[in-house]
This record gives sequence, C-alpha cells and structure tokens, in this order.
Amino acid sequence: MKNRFPFVDWFRNSSPYINAHRGRTFVILIEGEAMAEGRGEQLLQDMALLHTLGVRLVVVFGIRPQVQAALSAAGIEPVRRDGRWVADSEVMAHVERTAAEQRLWLEARLSLGLPNTPLHGVELTAVSGNLVMAKPLGVRDGLDFDRSGEVRRVRANAIKGLLEQGSLVVLPPLGFSSTGEVFDLDASEVAQHAAVALSADKLILLGEADGLHDESGALQRQLTPAEAEPLYRQATPGSELSRHLGAACDAARHGVARTHLLSWHDHDALLGELFTRDGVGTMITQHRYEQLRPAELGDVAGLLGLLEPLERRGMLVARSRERLEHEIEDYIVIERDGMVIGCAALHTFGEERLGELACVAVHDDYRGGKRGELLLAEIERRARRRGLDSLFVLTTHTTHWFFEHGFRLDAIDVLPPLKRDAYNHARKSKILIKPLA
Repeated sequence: MKNRFPFVDWFRNSSPYINAHRGRTFVILIEGEAMAEGRGEQLLQDMALLHTLGVRLVVVFGIRPQVQAALSAAGIEPVRRDGRWVADSEVMAHVERTAAEQRLWLEARLSLGLPNTPLHGVELTAVSGNLVMAKPLGVRDGLDFDRSGEVRRVRANAIKGLLEQGSLVVLPPLGFSSTGEVFDLDASEVAQHAAVALSADKLILLGEADGLHDESGALQRQLTPAEAEPLYRQATPGSELSRHLGAACDAARHGVARTHLLSWHDHDALLGELFTRDGVGTMITQHRYEQLRPAELGDVAGLLGLLEPLERRGMLVARSRERLEHEIEDYIVIERDGMVIGCAALHTFGEERLGELACVAVHDDYRGGKRGELLLAEIERRARRRGLDSLFVLTTHTTHWFFEHGFRLDAIDVLPPLKRDAYNHARKSKILIKPLA
C-alpha cells in the first residue's frame, strides 16, 4: 500500500533522536550573513521546535556583515588584520548599536505567536545579559586592537540556571570586562567557549558552506580534530572556514561531544542533521560515531534486525537469537550512531587451522562505502592472530565479490569434517577458500 503521508515514516524514524535530544544542551551559532540574507526567521522557528522538544538552547549570533554595512554607510574603513578589525571608539559605536538591534530583532521574532505562524502557542523566554566576560586582544605585532577582545570566561552557572528555568539564552558577540568596558568578540569564539563551559552535547555552526569536502569534492561526513587540523592550517586566517574549524576542533578537544558544520543556505540543514541518521553536514568529534568493534550480547537485537532481510531473500542461513547469543564472541559489528549496520563472524576450526568467514552483512542503506572490505580485513587479522592458515566461506549470492578479494572455488573436501557433515546439499552453496599466508 502506498504511503499517503511520507512525513509519517520520517517522523517514526526520527523518534529515537527526539528522545535522545530531550534535556540536552545545544549551542548554536547563526552567522550574521544568514540574518542579512533573510534566513534568520526560519532558523529561529526551527530552534523554537527544538525548544518544544525539550532541547536546552544557547543561541549565539554574528553581526559582521551588518556592522560592515553600517561602517561603509558612515564612510569608515577600519584597520584589519587576520580577519579582525581594530575596534576603536567609532567602530565600537556601530558594533554596540548593531548588536543591540540584532538582539532585539531576535527576541521579537522568538515572541511571535500569531495564529497561522509556526510559533503559535509556543511561549519562549529569550534571555541575554552580561554572560560572557572578555579581555582585550591588546597590542599584537605593533598593532593596538583597542576594544577588539577575546573571551576570558563564560558565566556557565548563570547560563545553566537560565536553561533550567526553561529559557532560551541569547549571546551576542560582545564581552564585558571587570573594568566595565564592552569588547567586540568573534561570534564563533563565543560559541566555542560557551559550549565548552557548559559541557554542551552539541555545538552547531551555521555558515556559508555545507560542511567540509575532500579533494574530489565529496562531502566528508565525519572527522576527528586531528583529521580536520590540516584543513584548518590551510584556511585563510580570519575566514569563516578558519574560524569555524578552529572553534570545532577546540570544542572537540575540550569535551564537547559533537560539533556540526552546516549551511544556513539549506533550509532543512538544522533539522536534517539532528533527526536523521546520516545528517547533512560535517561532524567534528573526538570519538567516531561509526566504529568497528567486537560484538556484545546487547547487539543481538540489532544483529537479528540486520540479518533477517538477508535470510528472507535466501542470502544467509537463518540464525536464531539463541545461536547468536551462544556465538556472539565470534562476531564483529559496525555500529553507526547506536545502530548495527554491518557484521561478520569468524568460526574457528583449530585442529585443521581453518576459519569460516560467516554472516558477512551490510545494511542496504550503507553499501558502497567499503564496509564489506573493512569487515573482511578485520576477520583476516583475527584469523592470523589465531594462527589459522586459511579462510573458507559458503555463499550462494556473492561469489564474485569473494573472487575479487582473493578467494577461489574449491571442493567440499576442503571443509573441516564437522562442516562437511553439516553441508546443506539442497542449498548448493559455493565453497570458496583463501590462504592467509
């Protein structure tokens, strides 16, 4: 039966993420360009939706293009170095005015509750204040940056108290000093420090690009800080890429579980990243969310779900829960964000110095990413560590894949006696073997 409402399937599939995100703290940076291009209102509507789903939100906003427009209109060309301007008294007057105007606009849009609007019936309390303490950049290479500053500390306890009261916290790119001065700050630095100070679950950076790409132009879904560091070094100092990558890597190294690089040009990016398994942008994380590891008893349900479609199509022999539990130490799995998307098993016949490669499976949605090769390579490493001479496999559907990876056809006599006696002649599985020497 055709699904009349495709969004229903999406809603069902997103439910694990709705549960996972409830009560979590997200710090979200909206660059000033998004506001200047008219994307701010929809982003705020998406954030209001997150708020209604129980996410604790801290929103940091940038004002660089708005300030630049105001300076140009006033005929002021500030001194710049490495992407920062010298915030003298003239420049700072425009920074403060623009930040105040932008904050008021944000708070007004978050208060919108008219019928037939996405925020109808949603009561949001947006709170800002002197929540970020700053210090001056000072004199660098002979240039006095005046009231351009850097974050000294974030008042984490005050922000946590506001979040616990159900407020949405808004942080402008301004900081305050113990001497009563106001400093111009980089918005991505504010977001990074806030995320670290709050031990946030996510730092989300909304900028021009839809993430990071490799040399062929393919989007890189996930990188560790070490893998992203070369891209950071190559980026132009002060560019959005440099600022976002620096913030993402620093946040990951200081305990923020996941930082997401998304494009504000994509209307679906924020919700798509948070409520789908693969997301839409690039994630920087200290710990990979797709990992190859030994299987555990807790994986049995996931293994059953992965294998059942293949068993139904006759590609694999059916395995009961009890059998999987009994043989669980023979299995390895690929886990992606809590879901088992691949598996393989090594059954050892020690006397014959043979190993059976069994139950090689990859979820339909994740084929084509070399995961089968990854599973095979790990099984081969295990077999060699156990002193086995060869691997054999029985297959009905994937003979050529095994040919491509060094296996050759052989006769039933090559099988260990126990396996030979249990061979299902009606199934007519091909017998392939690969030496490990």
